[in-house]
Amino acid sequence: MTATATRPAVPGGPGGGPPDPAPSPNAPRSGLAGLLDLPGSAVRGVMRSARTTPGRLTVIAVGLVVLALVAGLVATVTLQERKNTINDLIDHREPLAAASQEVYRSLSDADATAASAFLAIGVEPPSLRQRYDTDIARAGVALAKAASDSAGVAEAATQVETLSRQLPVYTGLVETARANKRQGFPVGSSYLREASNLMRTTILPAAQDLYRIDTDRLAEEQDDATDFPWAAALLVLALLAALIATQVYLTRRTNRVLNVGLVVATAATVVALLWGAVAVTVQSVLVAGGNEDGSHQVDVLVRARIAALQARANEMLTLVARGDGSTYEQDFDALAPQVTGLLDEARGFATGEMGREVQGAADSAKRWLDTHQEIRAKDVDGAYSDAVKLAVDSSVQGGAATTFANLDDALVAAIEQGRQSFLDDTRGGDRALTLLAPGLAVLAVVAAGGATMGIRDRLREYR
Repeated sequence: MTATATRPAVPGGPGGGPPDPAPSPNAPRSGLAGLLDLPGSAVRGVMRSARTTPGRLTVIAVGLVVLALVAGLVATVTLQERKNTINDLIDHREPLAAASQEVYRSLSDADATAASAFLAIGVEPPSLRQRYDTDIARAGVALAKAASDSAGVAEAATQVETLSRQLPVYTGLVETARANKRQGFPVGSSYLREASNLMRTTILPAAQDLYRIDTDRLAEEQDDATDFPWAAALLVLALLAALIATQVYLTRRTNRVLNVGLVVATAATVVALLWGAVAVTVQSVLVAGGNEDGSHQVDVLVRARIAALQARANEMLTLVARGDGSTYEQDFDALAPQVTGLLDEARGFATGEMGREVQGAADSAKRWLDTHQEIRAKDVDGAYSDAVKLAVDSSVQGGAATTFANLDDALVAAIEQGRQSFLDDTRGGDRALTLLAPGLAVLAVVAAGGATMGIRDRLREYR
């Protein structure tokens, strides 16, 4: 057997070729490792370039352009959202708050009117019947409007569902009470009291909660519309500081005092800063005024009106109960101080035409409460018919029907004045932001272009 010769191992590559050269430390890596190394390579490249004056200027130019565009984008989006919020306050949020207030008011008035109509001697007065029907119709329309915005708010949707379900039950009980009265059956008063109890324990609390939810959402949007746009302001200030620092740097490097491109960019930034500051300040003051002089005052007056309507219903139901109305009288005694207290609060801030209406409401409220004491005195003394006439008959001079109607009319006028103040101030805030968002976008582009041209002129000197 022939022995096989063994060749000695030769250093190098396969097949005994020359050895592979050692990889260069700066050579790019291939495959996944190379992809992972790309960001680091880019950073190292930028750092090497920044050691030279042209590279440093290029980095500055890119930074200024990016900062200008980012500042412009943030400012434009922020201020456009603010303008949209103000428009939503005018077109959507305040009308919805007014709708929920109308639900609450109409139902309170319907309860008081139903009791007044029931007390009328003989045939129910057509005016009271029409007022009751109008209240129920207005409550239904306002509830439908309020329901259109309740889908995303579980608490509001619950109140809308309660109102939608219980309101037909209430109207059915009132109609049953009327039918029994027309036939002379005394059980009619029991049906009316049951209807009023449903209104007080279930329907009005739901309406009150719905009104509170919508007024809270209105106040929240007003706060959003008056918040200071810190992010946009800080970015614009940072851009202005960067432009000034760049011009100082170039002046020291080139001994040239002015750089036209950077001056244009700085001027555009200053204009954007001043325009934005003035417009946002004016807008915030006006929207805040719409809250303080409008929606807040309306809320106080609405609560005074609703308390008065509920007290009026208690006044009527005390007479309907005919000696068994102590609970209603206690409720009246609890509501009367609320009415006067809220009217006193309103007199503290109301001025001009609203102030005159509020003062008229306060005077009418005093006369109505004085008349109420006369009604109670007649009822206690056994002069029930005289007490009912003084409470219900609008032809009686100084009667409760007349004085309460004067109170309600004055409150309606004052509430309308407050709503108009809200609309005037808030619309003024919207006008203050006219063209601001697109204007800042244009100025940001001008600033970016000016920075580019200014640095480019300096870079040409190194070619």
